[in-house]
Amino acid sequence: MSAVTREVVETCLRQYTDPHLNLDPVSAGCVREIDIRGANVTVRLELGYACDLFRNGWAQLLQMALESIAGVDSARVRVDVLIAPHKAQEQVPALVSVKNIIAVASGKGGVGKSTTAANLALALAREGARVGILDADIYGPSQGIMFGIAEGTRPLIKEQKWLVPIEAHGVQVMSMAFLADENTPMVWRGPMVSGALMQLISQTAWDNLDYLVVDMPPGTGDIQLTLAQKVPVAGAVIVTTPQDLALLDAKKGVEMFRKVNIPVLGVVENMAVHICSNCGHAEHLFGEGGGEKLAAQYGVDLLASLPLSMAIRMQSDGGKPTTIADPESQIAMVYQELARSVGARIAQGGQGAQGMPSIEISDD
Repeated sequence: MSAVTREVVETCLRQYTDPHLNLDPVSAGCVREIDIRGANVTVRLELGYACDLFRNGWAQLLQMALESIAGVDSARVRVDVLIAPHKAQEQVPALVSVKNIIAVASGKGGVGKSTTAANLALALAREGARVGILDADIYGPSQGIMFGIAEGTRPLIKEQKWLVPIEAHGVQVMSMAFLADENTPMVWRGPMVSGALMQLISQTAWDNLDYLVVDMPPGTGDIQLTLAQKVPVAGAVIVTTPQDLALLDAKKGVEMFRKVNIPVLGVVENMAVHICSNCGHAEHLFGEGGGEKLAAQYGVDLLASLPLSMAIRMQSDGGKPTTIADPESQIAMVYQELARSVGARIAQGGQGAQGMPSIEISDD
């Protein structure tokens, strides 16, 4: 019987693809240790994204594969997670106590951007990450409601300088709604909003976050550009519906992030299909395949496709988004897959954004 070698072990590992990295553990650079002692093999992997709901199953699958190798009596696979801080864009200072910032954006309102941001943050927390969410939608802040934070709640002040985020469902939450009357509209011009928002970002005492999800305002105006240029964003998630008008605006969002050199991690398509609760008939009310076409056009991935569901709406309005209200549901599992995929793309350095067309602005 031939001795088990490192090459044999690596060959075995190469046959299995991490579905979030789209690479095998060896090619992805995840292998940290291979220890072979006679017929006993120990492998340690290190993943750069939050994946508590995935890593045990991944370890068991690889363990079974290794134990099928001729000459191996027993195998042990350990999967660790180490989330590294994102390297900020040039001339953009890093945010204190925040490793990675994820912008969730849309070209227009009403496409489920805030719902996606809330569920993404909660799903990342379920995967074992330390997570915060910043409600940057100044004109229509909604994260306080989605996280079940009582109206009138105000953040504590630390050292007469820092705003302490409010914790809900294991996520640190900050919103302009906590500093103003919910019923009072923000009748501000763009520069005033940008200034207030930057102050909110820079003076919030985030507590050692792996990910900060930023619920961006809809559109591609000066507020969005200010955020994109002055905050070290690791990547952006574009939210759209299959409707042609929404896709047209979503394209502008993709192009805006390209202009400021922020990787677009992928596209989330909301309201993709409606399933009748009485008869089960599926109907594409807003069109079909729009998110997939948008992702293909810009060379990025369609990260998730979610149905038009009353449950999603009711759970968000009730202060417990789907990810925690019904964590074992099919929709919640889609959000978990979204969270792992977003984290994996950040760990890879936003490689999914490569190949996009360059954007040139002229006065012609």
